[in-house]
Amino acid sequence: MRLNLPRFQCLAIFSFLFSIAIPAIAQVPAAPAGSITINRLEESSDWQTCGSCGNTGGAGASASYGMTRGITSPNTDGSSTLFRIGGSRPFKNGYWFIKHYNNTPSKPLSYLKYEFEVYIPAGLGNAPQAIEFECQQKVGGYLYNFAWQADYANHAWRTYDFAAHRWENSGLGFGGLTTGQWHHVIAEFHTSNKHVVHDALTIDGVRHRVSIQHAAKHWNSGHYLSNAFQLDLDGNPTPYHVYVDSMSLTYK
Repeated sequence: MRLNLPRFQCLAIFSFLFSIAIPAIAQVPAAPAGSITINRLEESSDWQTCGSCGNTGGAGASASYGMTRGITSPNTDGSSTLFRIGGSRPFKNGYWFIKHYNNTPSKPLSYLKYEFEVYIPAGLGNAPQAIEFECQQKVGGYLYNFAWQADYANHAWRTYDFAAHRWENSGLGFGGLTTGQWHHVIAEFHTSNKHVVHDALTIDGVRHRVSIQHAAKHWNSGHYLSNAFQLDLDGNPTPYHVYVDSMSLTYK
């Protein structure tokens, strides 16, 4: 039986059904008042690297890796930075980091957001072993490590327990990143009672609350805040490169 409803009723029913079929995407909460933001980190001249420091134990032969700033295509804000890795040694990595000393808190962070865009070129969708990104805060005789890993080998998003020196499955599956397009990544954290708390991970507008905690580790004196990016080679090893843009830190 066909129902002949007035047009406005049909539109209302369609809108109701549409709202059920497609749930609203959770929004990333606004940063708290008084937060500090550092923008366009990918274009900074302060990036450092430390050879094989991203390897287990921080020793052994290094991969061949490097970065190039000022790439105009592809980009999201005028220019991006290319990170590349290769070489003949499997399961090695390239690790880059920036240490921030000025205007960084002298007490554990109550809020931290690490945000960037990443682009995997066509043909390299299955090349990485993993892509990692992290921040660290040294403060009050402890080191707080805020880290995520996109684990291509095990199809999982993992967090790092710095005190125990191990990656742990977050419960979030990972199916790879579509090549030839930008992907928006937002990681939210805070500290609590000498613990790191991974609050949420947002990929392309879809926010996943995880609330994963790891203990901070006893460390030496002084304080700084750092951000880092890492590429891992697979067992072949397969060379590859990615582009990063619009990278920022927001913290309090």
